[in-house]
Amino acid sequence: MSHLQAIVLAIIEGVTEFLPVSSTGHIIIGSSVMGIAQQEFTKFFTVCIQFGAILSVVVLYWRRFVQSFDIYVKLLIGFLPAAVLGKLFGKQIDLLLENVVVVGISLLVGGIILLFVDNWFRETEEKGEVNISHSAAFKIGLFQTIAMIPGVSRSGATIIGGLFQKLTRQSAAEFSFLLAVPTMFAATCYKLYQFLQNGNGFGAKEIQLLVVGNLVAFFVAMLAIKSFIGYLNRHGFRLFGFYRIVVGLAILILHFIGFKLHIV
Repeated sequence: MSHLQAIVLAIIEGVTEFLPVSSTGHIIIGSSVMGIAQQEFTKFFTVCIQFGAILSVVVLYWRRFVQSFDIYVKLLIGFLPAAVLGKLFGKQIDLLLENVVVVGISLLVGGIILLFVDNWFRETEEKGEVNISHSAAFKIGLFQTIAMIPGVSRSGATIIGGLFQKLTRQSAAEFSFLLAVPTMFAATCYKLYQFLQNGNGFGAKEIQLLVVGNLVAFFVAMLAIKSFIGYLNRHGFRLFGFYRIVVGLAILILHFIGFKLHIV
């Protein structure tokens, strides 16, 4: 992996991680087009640069983390379903992660759902809640487990889960961002453990790539989050639905005509 390739993947991660478009699908396309998807370090890199993305959430929403201890309770409650399910069904989830067709279909189906979300929750947006209860946090956490299917989009699943709990779009999106912190941090730590357990190590170049990748993901994610909240309040989810459909169809078409797309 070159420094330019690392920057490209970090930009993709930063832009797509907190949007309901599936960062997995975009990383698959980006790394496959650059011919680096099957490299062991690429697989590790694409998970570890999530740290930079979640750090952007901590910086943007730092007041939430210092105003009340209760936010940590809610995040723990929301994180638990994914942690338990990941522990129980880790091998089955890994098998899904190896299937490009699953990613394409998930993107396509999720896109169709997003076309109708604004109409389904129109009343919620007008009269929705801004405060999240502990039970709502747990139910949103259950929605997060759906995102273990690659291509579903963690942010998309949790935002819709928040809307089902009668939250406004902005409140649902912001809790989705906050919930990403423990979820993605745990994923990064686990991937690091696996990488080292398999006898891999770091050279000076790999450390440089990780530093550059995390810095780029951090700044790009900050811009993406700010832009997304503003756009979501004004226009809703419809455009993201069309976009997901296009990307999902592109992945399926490329796969079935023989273009080698690799899960990272």
